[in-house]
Amino acid sequence: MAKDFRRVVRKKYSGIAKGDRSCCGGPSTCCGSSSPESVSRKIGYTDVDMKSVPEGANLGLGCGNPVALASLKEGETVLDLGAGGGFDCFLAAKRVGKTGKVIGVDMTPEMLEKARANATKGKCMNVEFRLGEIENLPVADGTMDAVISNCVINLSPDKKRVFEEAYRALRRGGRLMVSDIVLKKELPSIIKKLEEVYTGCVAGAMMKGDYLKIIEAAGFGKITIVKEAKYSIEPILDNPKVKAKISRLRITKEQMNSAKDSAWSVNIFAEKR
Repeated sequence: MAKDFRRVVRKKYSGIAKGDRSCCGGPSTCCGSSSPESVSRKIGYTDVDMKSVPEGANLGLGCGNPVALASLKEGETVLDLGAGGGFDCFLAAKRVGKTGKVIGVDMTPEMLEKARANATKGKCMNVEFRLGEIENLPVADGTMDAVISNCVINLSPDKKRVFEEAYRALRRGGRLMVSDIVLKKELPSIIKKLEEVYTGCVAGAMMKGDYLKIIEAAGFGKITIVKEAKYSIEPILDNPKVKAKISRLRITKEQMNSAKDSAWSVNIFAEKR
């Protein structure tokens, strides 16, 4: 099952890396209705942020701004889980400066190629991108000062393992700052079966309480929800392909309304004890 999830996610994000905007993934350019800039502005990035990164790095795929909340300092080493085109990596690189380093990990070769090209274009010498899965991070134990991630962990079939790996990678006292999608009530099971709802960062999301518990179980302390907001999945459900599936599966109006009230975006801070 995990292999199936990864295959679907790789297919979607390799398409995005190649410029395919026909997919559907929440209130972003994947639904074709908003530019990356307008999406990023809504979730906490400034115009200065967006102008300070190489062109093409911002794909408008996040659900928050983990860099703004990570309290990064000069000289620190930062790990980004699911780096995409490198947007958060490049912002983090400016905060840690020439004496610091940022490592972005992504499992999609096409996205990795795009991020590396962006780094070359922007002459970002303190950023490195590595191929890997966030459940098996390609970094040594206790080498990171901060781990960040933006709307990616929800896509993992083994979130417990992701937080255990983040804990392993961090130095004692290191910080975790993630923006992600959680559920405040369960999605109807028939809605979860829609591939677009999964790749749109919703069907794979956990209940909020369970999500916080696995962060604590990994060993983290000082777990704090810094910010939360309702996450609209209507752009996913309004996609013509999804509408056709909804009709074919005879998904009811009640099930649709229940799904629309389920998802929330959260910014979570935690610290390695």
